[in-house]
Order: sequence, then C-alpha cells, then structure tokens
Amino acid sequence: MGDQLFSFFQKKETKRVIIFILMAFILYLLKSIIDLILLTFIFSYLMNRLEKIVTKRIPLNRKLTVIILYILIVGLLTFGITRYLPVLIDEITELVKQIVSFYTRPQHNVVLNYIVEYIQDKKITDYVQKGFTVLVSYFSTISQVSLQVFMSFLLSLFFLLEKERIIRFTKQFKHSKLASFYEELEYFGQKFVGTFGKVIEAQFIIAFVNAILSAIGLSILGFPQLLGLVLMIFCLGLIPVAGVIISLIPLCLIAYSIGGAIEIVYVLILVAIIHSIETYVLNPKLMSSKTNLPVFYTFLILIFSEHFFGVWGLILGIPVIVFFLDVLEVTNHHHSNKINH
Repeated sequence: MGDQLFSFFQKKETKRVIIFILMAFILYLLKSIIDLILLTFIFSYLMNRLEKIVTKRIPLNRKLTVIILYILIVGLLTFGITRYLPVLIDEITELVKQIVSFYTRPQHNVVLNYIVEYIQDKKITDYVQKGFTVLVSYFSTISQVSLQVFMSFLLSLFFLLEKERIIRFTKQFKHSKLASFYEELEYFGQKFVGTFGKVIEAQFIIAFVNAILSAIGLSILGFPQLLGLVLMIFCLGLIPVAGVIISLIPLCLIAYSIGGAIEIVYVLILVAIIHSIETYVLNPKLMSSKTNLPVFYTFLILIFSEHFFGVWGLILGIPVIVFFLDVLEVTNHHHSNKINH
C-alpha cells in the first residue's frame, strides 16, 4: 500500500496537479495585489510584443528600443490626458444627459413609450442608481488605481530591461532541489503566455480596430460626442462578444434622438459590418482555433466570471478559461497544425 501511494505521488500528472493547486493557493493569498500582478503581466506581455515588432523592422539595441517605446507611450498619455481629458469628461457628461433626456421625455413612438413605461413599472431606474453608486465608489478609489497602474508600468519596464538576466537567473532553479517545482512552473508559464497572453493581445487589437472603424462610421452618420463614444466602444470591445451587444444600447438611444428609427437602422448596419470584419477577418488571424468557443459558453463564462471577479472577470474570464482548456489539452485537433504559439 505504501509503495503504491509513493508511486502515485511520483507520477508526473500527480505532481502537476499538486503544484497547480499550490500555485492557485499562493495566488489566493496574494489576492490583495492580484490587480498589480495582472496589470504587470499585461503591460509586460504587450510591450514585449511591441518591442519585438519594432526591432524586427528597425535594427536597434533591444534595451534602447524598450526605453524609447516607454518614453513615447508616457509622452502620448501625458499629451492625451492634458489635451483631451477635459473634452472627454464634457462629452461623457453630454452623453449621460442625452440618454437621460431620451428616457424622461415622452416619445412619439408607441413601442418606445411602452418600453419606457415598462422600465418605470419594474423600477429598473433603481438598479441604474445603484449602478451609478458603484461607479462613484470606483472613481473615489481613482488614486489607488492610478498608483497600481503606475507601479505595474514601472515593474514591466524593469522586467523588459533585465529580461535576459531574469531568464538566466530563473533557469538556475532547474538544477536545484526545486527542479521538479521549476519544471512544472515553466510548463504552466509557457501555457499561460501562449494562451492567456495571446488572447489578451488579440482582444486589445480587436477592440482598437473596432474603435477606429466605429469612429469613422459614426462620424459619417453625424454622431455627437465622438471621443466619448469611441472610448466607450474600445473599453466594451475588450469584453468578447457581449461588448458589441452592450455598446448597441447607448448607440441606438443616441441614434434615435438625432435621426429617428432610420438612424437606428444605419447604426445596426454599421455594427453588423464591423462585427463581420471582427468575426471573419480579425478573429481567424489573431485567435488560435482553440479560442473558438461557442457563443453560449462565452456568455456563460462572462456571467460567472463577472459575478465572482467583477469588471476584471469580464475582460479576463475568457483568457483564463482558454488557459485551462490548453492545460487540459482540450483542443481542436482538426486545426491544431494552424496554432502558432
């Protein structure tokens, strides 16, 4: 019995499960700084990818490229905040006023009046007020969030500047008494970067492209407060599938207020075109086949991840599940030869 138990714990699969549970427990203990850890990983991964793209085209020293990229991004952020933040605040304020005005004034459409009355009867405005209360609480901790973003940005800079040295130092554990733990940590690390990082990168690119295309389309349709709308579309674009549907609600309300029902039709056509570009052009190029989850599962994951992890869950729920699927080797073997880590 003792020999069987010993052989059971010596199995690679058993060790892998135990080490994975231990890693999950350590992350649970670090839950108070999990935002810092996630942001540092995301910044490091995206900046590392950007640095590789730049150095592939321009033969510069890697560290010099990293420093230049960080200086450029900080400069652009500083310029954007000082120049456009007041405009953005004004535009968001106007958007809120426009939506409130639509809700409070009587409509000339029987269906719309029925919807407004239904909302009033069901006291959905109470939930909206609660939502605003939550938003206020988020903004009240803006200094803490800003500090976390700054620290994550700084840590990602130090990591990229010393990347080779960090890799060399970490590899020393491969021949130490922690060799078993290191091997499993390396395995999970490679899986995490190859799936979680890949999906996060794809979500950012897709959200950015969608925001640019939406800006062009909405400007043609004559939408006001374009900067605020584009920022909203970009942020919601980080939520897979559901972000498109959520963004439709304010867009349709604004469309009706500026051009009636026909403007809503134009918005729906615009969103359908952009969503088709995302589905048939961007997703196949940016996402591996294993991230091709059915829509039902996608919404199910988003509901549960939002319930347990809040806003982070909406953005990171799908990448985390894709990581687990990769660890469990739940892959589409028909397209496995197309997957490129």
